[in-house]
Amino acid sequence: SSALLKLYFEAIGAPLRIYIPDRIKEGYGPNAPAFLKLKDLGASLIITVDCGTMAHKPLGIAKERGLDVVVVDHHQAEPLLPPAVAVVNPNRLDDTSGLGQLAAVGVTFLLLIALNRTLRSAGWFEGDREEPDLLDMLDIAALGTVCDVVPLTGLNRAIVTQGLKVMGSRKNMGLAALGDVAKMDGAPGTYHAGFLLGPRVNAGGRVGRADLGARLLTTHDAAEAHEIALALDTYNRERQAIEAMVLEQAIEQVDAALAHSRANQPPPLIIASGTGWHPGVIGIVASRIKDKYDRPTFVVAIDGKGEGKGSGRSVPGVDLGRAVTAALEAGLLVNGGGHAMAAGLTVREGKLDELHEFLNGRIASDVMAAGEERQLKLDGALTTDAASREMFEMLEKAGPYGAGNPEPRFAVPRVRIVRADRVGQNHVRCILAGDEGGRLKGIAFRAADSELGESLLNSGGAVFHVAGRLRADDWQGRRGVQLQIDDAARL
Repeated sequence: SSALLKLYFEAIGAPLRIYIPDRIKEGYGPNAPAFLKLKDLGASLIITVDCGTMAHKPLGIAKERGLDVVVVDHHQAEPLLPPAVAVVNPNRLDDTSGLGQLAAVGVTFLLLIALNRTLRSAGWFEGDREEPDLLDMLDIAALGTVCDVVPLTGLNRAIVTQGLKVMGSRKNMGLAALGDVAKMDGAPGTYHAGFLLGPRVNAGGRVGRADLGARLLTTHDAAEAHEIALALDTYNRERQAIEAMVLEQAIEQVDAALAHSRANQPPPLIIASGTGWHPGVIGIVASRIKDKYDRPTFVVAIDGKGEGKGSGRSVPGVDLGRAVTAALEAGLLVNGGGHAMAAGLTVREGKLDELHEFLNGRIASDVMAAGEERQLKLDGALTTDAASREMFEMLEKAGPYGAGNPEPRFAVPRVRIVRADRVGQNHVRCILAGDEGGRLKGIAFRAADSELGESLLNSGGAVFHVAGRLRADDWQGRRGVQLQIDDAARL
């Protein structure tokens, strides 16, 4: 969102400065010291993006000091809005636009469309001033929309569909350089945006320098773009190592709590906390634990002063943002907010048990209802022969896929596991042989230590029903297809 604003304002001759708070030193979102620092540097207008809707105190201080603040956000709002010049948020309680599913970058893009229209009507682009082509910036809007895991329907779908085409033209030097470093092949898709580019753009803010991602997206210098892309790739590998360590400790903590309580299933909500855990990876770890235990999860990093920064991820049907807002109103949090599928909070260590009890009570019925409805939905059945490149390319025309528009998932019945081995970072690779003689490659990501992975690795040539999604398998000019395995049942 900040990169979009910078590129646009540069294009109209009104350059601005991006300030991204350091996660470790300043936490998430608006904070009074940052506002005062920017005022000392000469700022009179501050635009907050993807944050600010709940920042009453910092925005109040900014107003007292004569700063104008515009909030551009998409997180859940309370009836009372912060003291800003404007709060541009489709999730305001008084908003009737029906655009509440937009990511913050989508809200920012619509704001720029409105601003551009207003400037055009005012004659700003008359004479020598050239009007920016906002369509050229859709690659950044698409990247942010995919990475925020919002439903890819309606306007979000349009943004991503057209934005991926712009991304393929390599107009943005930073994204082009990052794609090269990430060894991105073929036309960009949601997988490339969400799993190759997005994690690297975010890695600087998680474990390195917070400004690197925005600098990459806004640079016009090819050499600088390459240098930043390499740095972000290095930070991403560092992030992966830190994440693995925190994840291992968090899982041990959750399993120990389950064993101690002698529960046959996890509580409605899981909270794992640790002193010294890196705040930059807790959101990713929360997502991993949520996937493992099928429960909404908060992971909390506690600092030396006994204050915890928590990041939460939810399951479909459980609104975590509203639960956090309720906890804030109940006085259990220092700060907090979010939306249905993700939320953040700040909590004193001594309040963690009380918070856990409150949130469990708040969402228990929703978790139970969601669990009853949750199942592995299949869109059809394929033989190994029918799982072809032609089939994959036909299905791609119904994309882009993501939240709200999931990829088609197929059952591949009665296949023999000819070979299965462990590859890469905890993945399981296998060959599936059908009754009709066809063979299909399969891959189960991050599954080697799971029940699914162990079943595949120890199959001994047994016959399975397998469920998964078709993936491109391109290597050295050969265009094939493989099945990303989601589940398997031994016959």
